[in-house]
Amino acid sequence: MYDNPVSLQELCLEYICEYYEDVFEVSSTQPTADHCFYNQCLVLEKRISFKDEDMYLFPELSEKLLTRFNEKNLVSDTTIHLFTGRNTKLRSVKIKNCRISHEGLKILREHKLSELQCINVEISIGKIIDCLNEYSLSNLTHLNVSCCTFIDLTRHSSVVQLTKLVNLRTLNVSFTEFNQQALQIVCDDLQYLERLDISGTCVQCIKPLLKIKDRLVGLVASDLHLINTMTKTIIELDSLRHLDISLYHESFESINNMAICDILENPDKLPNLIYLDISGWRDLISKSTLETYLQTHPRLKFLGVVLNPVAFEVFLSEPTGEKDLIIAGLGNEEQLKMALKKHIDRYTYVQKALYHLFQLSGWYHTSRKDVFQLVLPAMAAHPRKFGVQMAATACLYNLTRGEISKTIHPKMLSHAVHLTLNAMESFPDEHQLQKNGLLTLCSDRILQEVSFDRYRCTKLVLESLCANDEVNMNRMSVAICSILASKISTSETSELGAKPKYMSKLLAMVKERVESGRSDITLKFTLSALWNLTDESAATCHVFLENGGAELFLKVLCVFRNDTAVETKVLGLLNNIAEVEDLRSHLMIDALMNELFTLLKDPHIDVSYFASGIVAHLSSDRPETWLVKEKTRENMLKELEEAVDSWGIPDTEMVAYRTFRPFFPLLCPGMGYGVHLWAVWAIQHVCTKNPRRYCLMLREENGLELLENLLEDGQCHENVKNICSNIIDITKMTVVHQGLIELI
Repeated sequence: MYDNPVSLQELCLEYICEYYEDVFEVSSTQPTADHCFYNQCLVLEKRISFKDEDMYLFPELSEKLLTRFNEKNLVSDTTIHLFTGRNTKLRSVKIKNCRISHEGLKILREHKLSELQCINVEISIGKIIDCLNEYSLSNLTHLNVSCCTFIDLTRHSSVVQLTKLVNLRTLNVSFTEFNQQALQIVCDDLQYLERLDISGTCVQCIKPLLKIKDRLVGLVASDLHLINTMTKTIIELDSLRHLDISLYHESFESINNMAICDILENPDKLPNLIYLDISGWRDLISKSTLETYLQTHPRLKFLGVVLNPVAFEVFLSEPTGEKDLIIAGLGNEEQLKMALKKHIDRYTYVQKALYHLFQLSGWYHTSRKDVFQLVLPAMAAHPRKFGVQMAATACLYNLTRGEISKTIHPKMLSHAVHLTLNAMESFPDEHQLQKNGLLTLCSDRILQEVSFDRYRCTKLVLESLCANDEVNMNRMSVAICSILASKISTSETSELGAKPKYMSKLLAMVKERVESGRSDITLKFTLSALWNLTDESAATCHVFLENGGAELFLKVLCVFRNDTAVETKVLGLLNNIAEVEDLRSHLMIDALMNELFTLLKDPHIDVSYFASGIVAHLSSDRPETWLVKEKTRENMLKELEEAVDSWGIPDTEMVAYRTFRPFFPLLCPGMGYGVHLWAVWAIQHVCTKNPRRYCLMLREENGLELLENLLEDGQCHENVKNICSNIIDITKMTVVHQGLIELI
């Protein structure tokens, strides 16, 4: 069904990251002053290590584990000690956006590195280089210290440290304090430097690059306060194959308003270019100039023109196929996909690309895994940028709606749900974004088959329900809650259902439909949500009653009489309340009991079943607690017996139970024939329809002992005993069958 199932290795890495404190050994050590500075703590530091000291991961796996830890934001002083030279071997290291100390990073001294990326970490670049051993200093070919600092705690620059890297080929110092003097030092001392990224630095003149023009093949110089000598120098770098002078911040465009024209209007220069990114220059690139430039540079394989109207010109947006040119822009789908790949870190570009992609994806009729895989990382890269999240959530809905989602791997859908919940949590007051999230979540495939944090999802959806009052949003919210509330733990449903804000909103929606006499799908979803939230939750039942739920539900039964779907849900919830001994008195209302008396005889077995359940629980109380004037306990028991005796065998499973424990008090001797009969009939029903689940549950909860006690009770009715025997036989057969399956 899925083109590319997740590999076993990927599943193992995912598991290790999720449960790393269980997989590895956790120990404590006294923190150093360095640790305390970065972690702001004086308590013992945790360290993670392999349980087997002789465990060894080969280089590829070592690097994949570190990369996955970094993607999950797990790299820290606690986890970095996994990567000792004894247990792992690293040649290429990438850590980004993590809180790690100089002391923790010293683990790099145990490895022979050829590539190192330390991006946006709180360690000076000099100290990063200080963490390398002699081999790495001599053999490191690639260094990326983007968004770090050259200034250490003594306020001294550590640019000179770069000169220790005698074999360096590629250097990225973008968005650091790298300046004119530093550029001069690098060009003088790094004899093998071939690629340089000085974007967003303090460099004012790039003339020093002329010293290395014969070997400089790659230059990235985005967002520089450049003077007129910039373009004159660039066009003299004849060996350049990769040139990126794109703009990210709009303020730079006015400063460099002629720079891009100087390059494009010299078509005989830079003959070896295969990669040119001039994104962000907006209205300064003319169609004719660019078309001529492309014709004179036949080697060019990539062109970046994001945010420039020229991307929509026919010669770029509708290529003839004669030229093998990859374009990043906003002009067509392929351009958009490339823009997301190449400029994922630039939220302005990402926002625009996602907006245009949303317009296109509305016309998709088949699954587009290629697009889906680009939207997710773009969304994850900018969690606090509203424009990105707004466009991304809209795209996700288009990419997962209806049948389209069926061929998307559940793992990818799970990640999409996680990012959607992040967006909803970050922007709770943004109406359209919340609606986008609900549209994506309100999918049978996602709600039933995909793994995600269902409690968190239910809570965020309830928050959205309370904050918005749009008909369609309300319908989606209660639909989602009605399904998820049955899939989260009883403690979680109690925590949610016991919040008066949520309960008031749900009951208000029911009340509105009672007053209008409208039995729509929203009412049914709302009743299902309330039913599931009160299941096995005394706290939720209590809040329901405090908010006038019993009286309201009596009105529901009266207004929507003979609406089986509504009656079943209402009675199911009242059944949950009847299971709570301290709350039963709230149901012993003459009007409600009269309604139950009528419903006991309902021709629809599911309605009669739930009405009988309420009566059975109420009748199981002590006789002196019976508070109903018009109906005696004995009369209700008699009516209960008649109702259950009249039932046939249902075609399908009518109800799902989390546990049999609410039934156990009804199985005690002396409860009366009617109570016993309903309880054992109910147990037999689910055990027959779904033996694998319920027979094992009955056995695990020691329910068989209660049934055996009834068999030995001389006062127990023969009909009850027969059903007990049948349940015991079904359970034994199921347990034996399951044991054989597990044995095989």
